[in-house]
Amino acid sequence: MRIDLHTHSTASDGTDSPGEVMRAASAAGLQVVALTDHDTTSGWAEAVDALPAGLSLVRGMEMSCAGRGADGRPVAVHLLAYLFDPGNEAFARERERLRAERTARLRGMAEKMAADGLPIDPDAVLAAAGPAAGRPHLARALVAAGVVGSVNEAFADLLRTGGRYFVTKADTPLPDAVRMVAAAGGVSVLAHPRASVRGHLMDMNQIGELVAEGLGGVEVAHHDHGAADERYLRGLAADLNLVVTGSSDYHGGNKSVVLGEFITAPDQYERLIAAATGVEVVTG
Repeated sequence: MRIDLHTHSTASDGTDSPGEVMRAASAAGLQVVALTDHDTTSGWAEAVDALPAGLSLVRGMEMSCAGRGADGRPVAVHLLAYLFDPGNEAFARERERLRAERTARLRGMAEKMAADGLPIDPDAVLAAAGPAAGRPHLARALVAAGVVGSVNEAFADLLRTGGRYFVTKADTPLPDAVRMVAAAGGVSVLAHPRASVRGHLMDMNQIGELVAEGLGGVEVAHHDHGAADERYLRGLAADLNLVVTGSSDYHGGNKSVVLGEFITAPDQYERLIAAATGVEVVTG
């Protein structure tokens, strides 16, 4: 069984619609795929409607969080939330707040660029971004305007954290996020926690602390993890009795990774879904 538990669609910063992600997952030979757009569940309904026969959908989300960095300062951390009840009021309010933060941050960055004379229309960028606006939407606008040659170039220069045009946003404290997912009947898994290429790493000691709050697992096999990172995380997960996942983090044309490039073992998948009480896996 081939299981990919981390993908993105046009509901956030992917380039394929939710339905296209489902069809591509089936064509890639997957039996299980999770849709985990940033801070939104807006792609769930289309994904369910488009499910090909034989493909199972794990409804999820990737949540923007603030963890504790290795140096003690706050650091951005992503939390994958699976099979939670989207109607849980506290969690729904927090997702709405996060999306508002995303919109304000993206507008602020676009307005800074426009003020500097770059050919960027903040209203047009936001209109094209959809429900979960993110820096990749601004990156694509910069590519289309001829300012940079690629999305990667945009992030390396104009969009980089701490750069000239960067604007901060208030993410959910990581312990609060883990508790919210658990209260909504879901299972939380830390996304790519050793991805040093993305910036500062979280303090690995915080992972053990989060188990008491309800953390369910750790994403281990990921294109931003090296072999040493995987070995470390597998050992840590074993010590803490956490589920181990592997995922492509597919974004369509925004990234070079392909569906199923990294996968989750069936026994780990079974542990994950057995722990969830929010919503069920849907099979086409």
